[in-house]
Amino acid sequence: MACAAARSPADQDRFICIYPAYLNNKKTIAEGRRIPISKAVENPTATEIQDVCSAVGLNAFLEKNKMYSREWNRDAQYRGRVRVQLKQEDGSLCLVQFPSRKSVMLYAAEMIPKLKTRTQKTGGSDQTLQQGEGSKKGKGKKKK
Repeated sequence: MACAAARSPADQDRFICIYPAYLNNKKTIAEGRRIPISKAVENPTATEIQDVCSAVGLNAFLEKNKMYSREWNRDAQYRGRVRVQLKQEDGSLCLVQFPSRKSVMLYAAEMIPKLKTRTQKTGGSDQTLQQGEGSKKGKGKKKK
């Protein structure tokens, strides 16, 4: 087996891995969060991370069936990992604004709340909450 230094930085197995748990503000550092909680996002998905990275011009691809080892929940929502290319064949950075894996994670966490899917979801959930509150008639104890 060849050592890591002998392989090209452009090989797909040399791309960095980003799991949704790294950016999740519901997780503790022990559970796998890798950025400050103030900058983290609520329950990000691997698809959202891939969308953000691809939109900025990074070479990113999604591995849907991969799971983070510290993730105990096996739901489809928590599955997936994104592989992102940081360095080119000659070892130079793909994009100068992303010199490290942490810079990519912080950028993704900053941009995920601005995605159209996120902004539409919050608008729709407010209406369902208001409808649910009005339908609580007759919920009480019977008096003897």
